[in-house]
Amino acid sequence: MKLICIGRNYTDHIKELANERPTDPVVFLKPDSSVLQYEQPFFIPEFSNDVHHEVEVLVKISKVGKHIDKKFAHKYYQDIGLGIDFTARDLQSQLKDKGLPWEKAKGFDGAAVIGKWLPKSKFKDLNAIDFRLEKNADIVQRGNTALMLWKIDEIIAYISQFFTLKTGDIIFTGTPAGVGKVIADDVLTGYIEDTEMFSIKIK
Repeated sequence: MKLICIGRNYTDHIKELANERPTDPVVFLKPDSSVLQYEQPFFIPEFSNDVHHEVEVLVKISKVGKHIDKKFAHKYYQDIGLGIDFTARDLQSQLKDKGLPWEKAKGFDGAAVIGKWLPKSKFKDLNAIDFRLEKNADIVQRGNTALMLWKIDEIIAYISQFFTLKTGDIIFTGTPAGVGKVIADDVLTGYIEDTEMFSIKIK
């Protein structure tokens, strides 16, 4: 299983971190060891003092594909989910300043939260899905897939130019604005529309 992540896919988040707007999707990977085990708390790693939450809509690949045309991309997934791309922001900044890869800041153990899955047939329009993240019952991130620079089918078509997509691979489609630091005893709860998708305790 691969975890394939898209960065800088929401304009407001690009502005939030003062990043340059990309001309192509920004792609990075997380190892399968980064998946936070079901119903386990997230432990802030000792090497970071500034871990941020980034809530994202997820797509689970349902069959093998390579060089997928955008018009056929919808055939390669059946489930939509929600998760968190935890990021050690201080470490990421250090690595970016040196022109080095981000993996240590993005792919550490527990850095990928994968919540429940919903059949895509539940949604009238996959390009108009509301989602949000609450921290201690306060909404801290709110997004809609209509605001993505690259929509789900475009992302699948783009990624498949470089990586063969396999059954069970998961795509993180990017985060909206509102990312922020987590501290011990925070509770993060993610929703797609009115459905709770996960709830995570920070330690």
